[in-house]
Amino acid sequence: MTAMTLISRLVIVGGLVCAAMFFSGCATTDVDTVFTHAPDATTLARLNIGDSVTVTLSGLPDPIDPHADTIKEDGTITMPDVGDVQAAGKTPGELQKAIHDLYVPKIYTHVTVAVTIGDRVYYVDGEVKQPQRLLYVGETTVTKGIAAAGGFSEFADRSEVWLVRGKHRLKVNYNDVFNDPSKDPLVYPGDEIVVSRKLY
Repeated sequence: MTAMTLISRLVIVGGLVCAAMFFSGCATTDVDTVFTHAPDATTLARLNIGDSVTVTLSGLPDPIDPHADTIKEDGTITMPDVGDVQAAGKTPGELQKAIHDLYVPKIYTHVTVAVTIGDRVYYVDGEVKQPQRLLYVGETTVTKGIAAAGGFSEFADRSEVWLVRGKHRLKVNYNDVFNDPSKDPLVYPGDEIVVSRKLY
């Protein structure tokens, strides 16, 4: 191998390493931004998968009972006569308008739509004693969520806990949090805490 060929290969490898570091740095910054900046009021008001909603249609000649539904995994609720309606990601006001436009003028000439949100929840899954969805009643953190789900199971990998928010995931090491509570991220409605299983 000539000296020139060796230098060329080193330049290529160095370029690939720099590119990998650049792109991984961007990804980290993106994830850091998602988890270090609290969602604004509008974001918190948006509906999430698993939220319960009640839709009331009024102003009709024949009254209709309120329709209660839970937002499904595909982000929809199912309304009588019009079928599936995209709900996840919308504010209650936006969902009201979407439902109104499906009914008027195709089915009714006039209808007033009201959407009310049920309890807001977050999820704790994986290696905890009681995996479940939990009521979001105010500021909470990853470790508090795990405690509310009964704590770690005997198979839990405490160094690999994931906080999932939409398409983003943040790795949390419980051992680090135990020594430094500032590393315990806040949890918001719709988030999921997933505790990994130990690898033996």
